[in-house]
Order: sequence, then structure tokens, then C-alpha cells
Amino acid sequence: MSINVVGSINIDIVAMTNDYPLRGETKFGNKIDYLFGGKGANQATAAAMLGKEVNMIGSVGSDYYGDKLIENLTSNKVNTRFVKKSDSFATGTAIITIDRTAENTMLVLKSANEDLNVDDVESAFRELDDGGVLLVQMEVPQETVIRSMQLAKEKGMYVILDPAPAEGITIKALEYADIITPNRQETKHMLDIDVIDVESALRAARAFETMGVDQSIIKMADKGSVVYQKGDWTYLESIPVDAVDTVGAGDSFAGALACSILDGHDIEVAARFASIVGALKVTKVGAQSGLPTKAEVLEFCKERGLSYPQPKESNFLKEASQIE
Repeated sequence: MSINVVGSINIDIVAMTNDYPLRGETKFGNKIDYLFGGKGANQATAAAMLGKEVNMIGSVGSDYYGDKLIENLTSNKVNTRFVKKSDSFATGTAIITIDRTAENTMLVLKSANEDLNVDDVESAFRELDDGGVLLVQMEVPQETVIRSMQLAKEKGMYVILDPAPAEGITIKALEYADIITPNRQETKHMLDIDVIDVESALRAARAFETMGVDQSIIKMADKGSVVYQKGDWTYLESIPVDAVDTVGAGDSFAGALACSILDGHDIEVAARFASIVGALKVTKVGAQSGLPTKAEVLEFCKERGLSYPQPKESNFLKEASQIE
């Protein structure tokens, strides 16, 4: 079984600065990099670097950056035969600024990502095997996301919805999600609940349950996360690290979550593993160049005395589908 990702593929223009400029102000930065990104491509790469078979379904422009993005995905062992080359749009671009605290702001230009349509995902899904996991986000057209989730359910895939960015969220997607993994900003946008502690995170999880998604991971950055499963819940503390770049942290979390679920673990174990991978990612610069390999995660676990979950014989995916 494989992990299938429907989502964005972007080139990231990353500027490092001590402080963000105020509106109308000019400041000198420290460094600029041109890196590979896009939430979909980041998640696909994260899963592939952890050793999984990954299919990427997305769209790039018929241009220099589009070619380089496909080459990079292929070099990271992501299957790119379902990546479309648009004749109408340039490759998607994210303009990212990172300050001295490692926090970031982003301006995303969807461009070719907007050209990933329903016909494209229907064509791809005809070639995909049944079972496995689907990862989706909200940087491609909403109708494309919804159709991919519908097709995934028909093929018995476990569907993970990373409702990012908040601006692109459609509530209809909840109808087809097995689990939702929002951060503080996304939860605020969807529910008008500011998740600042366990109590508020639980209110959010229960609200999602009334909307049809009874499994969720409510992420609170350095305050940890709450894992919610049909009324039961667990609080996971964050793993302290020296962060240098938070770009792609949520994507590494999503990719690792998919890997652990594919290995047969329940979502609490999967969330613990995803937290480890996310913590290790923020210690390096680059949404994809900073993603850890399986060997690096194993070494990090050894150094910190953390457990690395091994694949289980009993398959959580099968058990979950039987419950449904």
C-alpha cells in the first residue's frame, strides 16, 4: 500500500531577516534562498524520506522551476507520473520571510496549482491501488480536493485532511475526512475557537466531532497537541529543540502521521511519531531540504530516549474501515 498526496507544488523564495519590516518600511535582510516547497510536495517528500512508497498528484508550470521541482521529487523517490505540467500557468511560488525567532510569514501564489482539476485526479486514481492513505491540503482547487477525497473513500483509503492554509478551507471536506489536523490559526478560522490550552483544544475537537469528524489532532505549536478519538483524548507535550525554521513543520508532521498510520498504528502512536519528526524538521532550514531521513529520526530518538514505532502486523487501516 502507498501514501497518495493530492496538493500543491511550489518554489519557495525564502528571505532571512532579524526583524520583519513594518507596513511601508524597508529593511535589509540577511540571506535569500530558492528552495523546493508546496504543502503537497513537502508532505510527499517527508513520507518518502521515511521510506514509504509515495505518489504525488499535483501541477507545475511548463517552465524551469517546474522541471526542477519534478527532478527534486524524483530524486527523493516520490513517484511523479501524476504530476501535470500546465501550459496555462507558471509554477506556484511562496514568498517566505523568517525572522530571528524562526517564525515565518508567507505570501503564496497558487499559479499552476490552480490548474489541477477534477479530470486530473480522476485519471490518477484509476491507476492507484486500493487501500493506503490519502493526504490532502487546501492549496489546490476545492472541487479537486473534494473529488480526490471521494475517490479515496471508494478505494478504501484512510483520508488525512490537513486544513491548511486557513484561507482555503472548505467545510464540505470534513464529510470525507477520517481525521483532521488543524493548527491554532486553522482552528480559529473554522470554529472561532482559539486553542491556547488543553481545555480549548478539547472544545475544538468535540466541535469537529459534531461536524462529522470524530478523530482529530489539534496542534498548538510549542504547547503540544491534543489527540482526540471518538470521545477519548490524550495530551502530547511538545519536544523541546532549538528551532531555526518552522517552514514545513506541519507538513513533516502530516507526512510522518501518514507513515505511522500506514504501518498499522492508531492515531495516538502516529501523532507521537509525527511530533518527533516535526521537532527534528524545525532544527534545519528548508521546507524539504530540512526534512529528516529515517536514519536521522532513529538517531534523534536514540539521543532523546524516545521510542520509534515499528510496523505492526495488525493493520489499523483495516480495523478503522471495519468500524466504519
